[in-house]
Amino acid sequence: MNLKNKKITVTGGAGFLGSRVVEKLIKRGVPTKNIFIPRSKDCDLRKWENCQKAVMGRDIVIHLAAVVGGIGANRRNPGRFFYDNLMMGTQLMEAARLAKVKKFVVIGTVCSYPKFTPIPFKEKDLWIGYPEETNAPYGLAKKMLLVQAQSYRQQYGFNAINLLPVNLYGPGDNFDVNSAHVIPIYIGKISEAIKNKNPHIGGLSSGKATREFLYVEDASEGIVLATEKYDKTDPVNLGSGMEISMRDLMGKLCKLMGYKGGLLWDKTLPDGQPRRMLDTSLAYHEFGFKAKTSFDEGLHKTIEWYKNQ
Repeated sequence: MNLKNKKITVTGGAGFLGSRVVEKLIKRGVPTKNIFIPRSKDCDLRKWENCQKAVMGRDIVIHLAAVVGGIGANRRNPGRFFYDNLMMGTQLMEAARLAKVKKFVVIGTVCSYPKFTPIPFKEKDLWIGYPEETNAPYGLAKKMLLVQAQSYRQQYGFNAINLLPVNLYGPGDNFDVNSAHVIPIYIGKISEAIKNKNPHIGGLSSGKATREFLYVEDASEGIVLATEKYDKTDPVNLGSGMEISMRDLMGKLCKLMGYKGGLLWDKTLPDGQPRRMLDTSLAYHEFGFKAKTSFDEGLHKTIEWYKNQ
């Protein structure tokens, strides 16, 4: 699909990931006037009439808007994370179908995978178990959009695709301690320890859990490539194909930021899903996506951005 003359709605288009997707679209030749970014303050997508407005006259909808957060935020807001994400996505897709939108791109989440998925996570294993409990409401809400997309394709011939990105990071990430993900949380802790000359950093979980991370610029490129080239029913992983433990991640960040103090790991704090690492071969096979930014390079850019704020 040539995107140049298409009218595109990007929900969440002013956010951390969405703003990069919009930049990629503009570089592909999409005129700025053809890109509509509904803002939550005047276009609450939990309301049906706003979903109708957001898709009216559009060729493509890229649905990035979501209520997200780290383990702490998920544990505090399970009801909100389920309801808001489900209602936004379900209503928006139905409105897009009725408005005869040509393509609907759903951005799902790695949190939809079962708690004990074999490593690396393959798309075919998405239904072999229940998601990890702390983020299950969010993961299941997003997973229902996959069911909806596949059902709509089967019954109505509606071209909806579903992408499953792993944990994202990069400049411009959310560093609010109440809702941030692990890399911003760790960078904030280290920065505070350096500033206050603390000999130790506490408030860390066991450190045994592993995660995979995808640099935000790479993620945005993957989304735009899929929008251009992918039109099938199966969900597709978006990741970098790496895996790192939280202990090793914290050690790497301490080294990059010059902190030489001790780390206090606490087994009583929740780790979340024990391991995460995606099989990214389908994305490469179907639309040529492969992450380009090394983890060290991405962390360095993120740290430098944080220091300059």
